[in-house]
Amino acid sequence: MSTGGVVKQLLNGAGSARRALLLAWLHRKYAGLKPRSTVTYLNYRIRVTDGLNFYVQCKDEFFHRIYHFEASRPDPLIIDGGSNIGMSILYFKHVYPKARVLGFEPDPNVFRILQENVSQNHIDNVSLVEAGLAAESGTIGFNADNQAGGQLDLAGNDNQVRVERLSDYVNEPVDFLKLNIEGQELPVLQELEAAGKLRRIREMVIEYHGWPGGQQLLGELLVLLERSGYRYLVHDFDNETGYATKPPFRLIPDTPWFCLVYGKRVDEKI
Repeated sequence: MSTGGVVKQLLNGAGSARRALLLAWLHRKYAGLKPRSTVTYLNYRIRVTDGLNFYVQCKDEFFHRIYHFEASRPDPLIIDGGSNIGMSILYFKHVYPKARVLGFEPDPNVFRILQENVSQNHIDNVSLVEAGLAAESGTIGFNADNQAGGQLDLAGNDNQVRVERLSDYVNEPVDFLKLNIEGQELPVLQELEAAGKLRRIREMVIEYHGWPGGQQLLGELLVLLERSGYRYLVHDFDNETGYATKPPFRLIPDTPWFCLVYGKRVDEKI
């Protein structure tokens, strides 16, 4: 079976048993790719950091459609915080070809791959910023993994990257905000709220990161969304991406966990 045929079956709603078989096929095809391989996927040519990262992003973003939203216009404005190699941008443009996308990625090595993937697929109306998102603009330490996403290092690190305040870029109504920024989700939302810009965002999906030994901030994040006029849903991924949240529970000190928080303004007048 061709990759295109597998993708079409998954996108067209194959049954759960069939989807499991198709995803297993794609895992065998892609997970073992060498770093910086180029693959053909749908109508895109994509440079990858590594095979496993590519497979997980395909599974989560194209098949489970974790960043999907129903736009009210053909050219929605989308802000993509943590663009990585650009899979989310390719998904947005696949669904809404006229979408305007602003993407942020702080890792310089990954950013170059992101630029290549946008350029070689002739994706228009996409602006890319080589920076992370944080509560304050400037430079900050960064722990790169050159794969799915490094982390800003608030304790200091010789490897410095640029960070920006998201509020400086929210100057008109935003149809959709995606934040996958490795633990900076709450500070970025707090800064947006303080600047009076959070209510300009109609819908969002935030990937919350529960790092071992880190503060537990999910409750505070949900309270912030509620007081800003959002209704929310929380989802913990599938067994592959979100294995730590599945019973029987075995929480140990070095257990990382992740969840998705979907928020939508109750009053859509923004």
